[in-house]
Amino acid sequence: MKRLYTTLLTLAWGLSALAGGKSETIVYINGAKYYIHTVQAGETLYGLSKTYGVGEQVILENNPSIARGLKTDTNIKIPYVAEVPEIKSERKLRKTFDFHQVAQGETLFSISRQYEIPVKTLMADNPNLDPLHMRPGERVLIRRKQIGSEDAAGTQQQLEEYRESLNSVADTGTSYHIVHAGETFYSLSRRFGITEEQLSALNGGLKPADLKAGAMIVIPGDENTQTVVAADTVRHDSLMRFADVEPVEFRALRRSEPLQIAVLLPLSVDGEPNGNYLEFYQGFLLGLDSVKQKSGISVNVDLYNTARDTMHIREIVNDKSFRRADLIVGPVYEEELYPVVRFAEQKQIPVVSPLANIERMNSDVLFQLAPDPARKYEKVQNLVGADKRVTLIYTSTVDREFEREILALLGNHPYERYNYSYQQGAKNSSDLTPLLENDADNVFVILSNNEVDVDRILAGLASADTSITSRGRTAPRFTVLGNARWNRYNNLDRAIFFKDRVVFISTYHAKRDSELVKAFDSAYLRSFGMLPTLFSYRGYDTALIFAPAMYGDIEYDLEDHRYTPLQTTYLFSQPEGRANHVNHNWTRVNYHPDFTITIE
Repeated sequence: MKRLYTTLLTLAWGLSALAGGKSETIVYINGAKYYIHTVQAGETLYGLSKTYGVGEQVILENNPSIARGLKTDTNIKIPYVAEVPEIKSERKLRKTFDFHQVAQGETLFSISRQYEIPVKTLMADNPNLDPLHMRPGERVLIRRKQIGSEDAAGTQQQLEEYRESLNSVADTGTSYHIVHAGETFYSLSRRFGITEEQLSALNGGLKPADLKAGAMIVIPGDENTQTVVAADTVRHDSLMRFADVEPVEFRALRRSEPLQIAVLLPLSVDGEPNGNYLEFYQGFLLGLDSVKQKSGISVNVDLYNTARDTMHIREIVNDKSFRRADLIVGPVYEEELYPVVRFAEQKQIPVVSPLANIERMNSDVLFQLAPDPARKYEKVQNLVGADKRVTLIYTSTVDREFEREILALLGNHPYERYNYSYQQGAKNSSDLTPLLENDADNVFVILSNNEVDVDRILAGLASADTSITSRGRTAPRFTVLGNARWNRYNNLDRAIFFKDRVVFISTYHAKRDSELVKAFDSAYLRSFGMLPTLFSYRGYDTALIFAPAMYGDIEYDLEDHRYTPLQTTYLFSQPEGRANHVNHNWTRVNYHPDFTITIE
């Protein structure tokens, strides 16, 4: 009897767990939170109502298909009823979590990859986080113990599981799609057979500029249609990347012919002006003036504001003035390039991408000024040679992208790891002297993404260097391989760069004490009443490289030839397997203890 009672009790518990437990799958649909429940044999509407704490009528309203009864193994959505949460103080939260503020355009995928943290962890720790509607400024808790525990494949798999859960209860005629790198409003609307306006309406007025890789959007069609579409997507992407591209025969203009240039820039988006691209255009105009003075050619420029709107760009391409262009500069973003490049291929004229790294568009008409990321660290290979002692300096927050780049650069080269921790008032908490008390040729890489920590570490290395040499000991040999993002920090003491022999790899560099740069700065100041920025320099370079090239064999003249309009050198070639003409020259910037800067 005792054994029978135990068996019955166990069986009863099992049935209760099977039929009475809440689902652990929770999703957001149109801003509302739902459980996704898989119906089990024997379950009733009444039982589900009691389990989830919602009325039977509410479940029916959300699932019209169950009006004739529940079907085993089908999924239904049940409104989430929030329990009263435990309110934790900021102090307690900070013991366990880092805080991340959602920036414009960020997705759950991008945040997961930034911290290498599982999507499920982010969802569990942030119960109000809606993957389809990430709000700029929204705070996301990042569990420290989980940072670095997830790879890209895991993130993709978990997002795919979330998508499948949504599709299992999606409204008839719609389903969900994860945006892949390079997909645009234009390509998606064509792929799914709808207009861009309809795609925007399906997604709450989503704008083309806000479409990001990793985002989840609503598309027309059911799950089976999605599978067919996905197969077509693979074929389309293959064409974009790997199809044989017909070579273009560019026509050289005669000296007597005026050069017609179309410039496409997002000068304003949603009515908000963008000064960076105005500065680019101003530099471009000064560059054209210089070209005209030297060569005597005549140039006509038509400027178009793209507003970062692919629909508007198609209108521009159909404009009569635009179609007279011999050279197109822009648009800035890759997702805007498709109609422009297709037009340029038909007319056989070059398109210059002035700022973006082009990942998917593949065409012989494309010239890219931004240097190829695959060749970023070629000029610092000597810093990770066999004779170097490399130390990676970590803090509580890490720039994961920079870390991945450095680890790829190191390959099999051994390195040491140093964990830096600063404590206010603690003796020797910032003393980095032990890192320099050796006879090695040291290379330090600071992986922190916190401005204050970077400043403290740089100051600590400089102080340790001074302390050792002041005691009459051999001066330490060391270099700091810097992160180009430091240039965005406002409060970093740049003088320390010289003391710490910092080396940067940069897309662009202009020393204002250079005679060429000083002359350009003076001309820019006279013309526009302000000092130029890096955008201005890039615009000037674009004009000096491409306007004269239109009067010769542009492809032959540019390929594997060095151009240095101001100080940054450009060297174009076609990467293996690509038709694009890509600048592969990065700039190495060296800071020296004698307060001089050299560039390579």
